[in-house]
Amino acid sequence: MTAKAKFAAVGRGVRTFTTDVAEGFFEITHNSLALVGVAVVLAVAMLTMRPDLRQQGEERLTSWLTARKVAAMGIQPELGAIERATAANPSTLPQEQATVAMWIAKKYRVAPEPVAALVAEAYEVGQANKLDPTLILAVMAIESSFNPFAQSAVGAQGLMQVMTEIHSDKYQSFGGQYAAFDPKSNLRVGVKVLQECIARAGSVQAGLKWYVGAANLPGDGGYAEKVLAEHARLYQVAKGKALPAPTLRAEATPPAGPSAPPSTNAAPAVKVAALS
Repeated sequence: MTAKAKFAAVGRGVRTFTTDVAEGFFEITHNSLALVGVAVVLAVAMLTMRPDLRQQGEERLTSWLTARKVAAMGIQPELGAIERATAANPSTLPQEQATVAMWIAKKYRVAPEPVAALVAEAYEVGQANKLDPTLILAVMAIESSFNPFAQSAVGAQGLMQVMTEIHSDKYQSFGGQYAAFDPKSNLRVGVKVLQECIARAGSVQAGLKWYVGAANLPGDGGYAEKVLAEHARLYQVAKGKALPAPTLRAEATPPAGPSAPPSTNAAPAVKVAALS
């Protein structure tokens, strides 16, 4: 056999070998992918039939992802924390409520999202209790300036400065006295107290005097007038009148600190007795 013939034979052998290897690789890969597909189908079928296995898998995956986040960010994530937040998008509220929320947020220098949630709650609770929601919001404005952690020198707490110790029974359905610092719980209890005061006194203005704890005094230090003036402004805003939102003034209670809220200026000791 000549050298040329030998070279041609070697070339054919190499091509044959290469072809055999390629076909074998394709066959193996094809079969492997088919096996993977079958395994995936079986796994999906098993998870569908066994919800408990699916739940375990989801929990393990969530745990693994959480661990990765902790390692990456250095903080402990809590995906359910958003459920505790008192906040709402003002744009999702009815126009009247959104207008009121934005006006309050600007005047009292608070974030519009939590205010939007409080405005929506005030409208819902006010309708259920036959109280004007803008009156409820006015009481919050004068009592705490929308500070949910406000506390007076005599123990009035939260947005509506309810005497928590006196009205502890009203907080039981919310889990206990610490609910006084939950904005919505404080709002609901405060509305109940306000409703009782108005019913007992016979009018809104007289009821506000009871609410501030000045029922047995000649005057209430101007408290009722302040609330009613803010109520009038909020009512006009709610009805579409364009009112300026001035900067926070002395008529609204500053955030909790060394100074007591204005509602405690009118004989704080009486407030405890009047609302008992």
